[in-house]
Amino acid sequence: MIYDPFIDHIPIRLHSEEELANRIAELSATILVVEADPVRGPVLEQPLRLIASTRGDPVNVDIARATARGIPVIRAPGRNANAVAELTIALLFAAARGVVAADRDVRSGRIFVNGTIPYQRYRAWELTGRSAGIVGYGAVGRALSWRLSGLGMKVLTYDPYVPDATHGDLNAMLSEVDVVSVHAVVTPETVGMIGVDQFSAMKMGAIYLNTARAALHDVDALVASLSSGKLSAAGLDHFEGERLDPDSALAKLDNVVLTPHIGGATYDTEANQTRMVVGDLLAILHGKIPQHCVNPEVLGQ
Repeated sequence: MIYDPFIDHIPIRLHSEEELANRIAELSATILVVEADPVRGPVLEQPLRLIASTRGDPVNVDIARATARGIPVIRAPGRNANAVAELTIALLFAAARGVVAADRDVRSGRIFVNGTIPYQRYRAWELTGRSAGIVGYGAVGRALSWRLSGLGMKVLTYDPYVPDATHGDLNAMLSEVDVVSVHAVVTPETVGMIGVDQFSAMKMGAIYLNTARAALHDVDALVASLSSGKLSAAGLDHFEGERLDPDSALAKLDNVVLTPHIGGATYDTEANQTRMVVGDLLAILHGKIPQHCVNPEVLGQ
């Protein structure tokens, strides 16, 4: 077994399709476990018996081609659910209580500003007794739900594919809640699902959180809502292209807390994905049914 995780390389290293194919051939490997390396083209010409992507959604793997080759593909759903839910809570508190701006004030000696004291500048509503709406009620949405309930918040949920979600109308739910947190999967149906109409439906002064993907919201509509005061604050953990231009309108807003896609960056996430992948690998090697196979139709071939 060769263990060579991409995250241990500085600068970080991802193989191209050709490089990964050559590496597999060099090692005569038959089992491939990857995080983000592309498993396409020449990689799938190698004599692989199993592919495991440690992602919740193995978008880096050509599933159709792997299936045609009879290769099972394993994934790790929910591996980072607790991690992302915890960061969402962190962004919520930071956005609701002005934590980042207050920290800057202390570090720069700005305690008394234009005749005001901090108690005046940072007055806010408590989260206890308020309501939150979760958009996308999968593993992360559920992990967030009980945490919000534990804060004393009323939790509503929207997900047309989940029977126990509380709402079937997105805009109707948005109009009822003080905090909106988005955790949907990016599909052609969900791209831009939080746009002008949805921000308009939200309560005046609502807080918007997105620790999923930036593609789920209309950035221009979000900026307009934050600039106008329709939204009091936002907390975001993802940007298109994995980078936010420092000169962008969003980056210049003081009522936004920004983090660079670190929701799943915990050692626990890595331990979780390892347990799932190893468990399914052992199941397949012993002729049993794995729990997290995306193409079970190839099993037993």
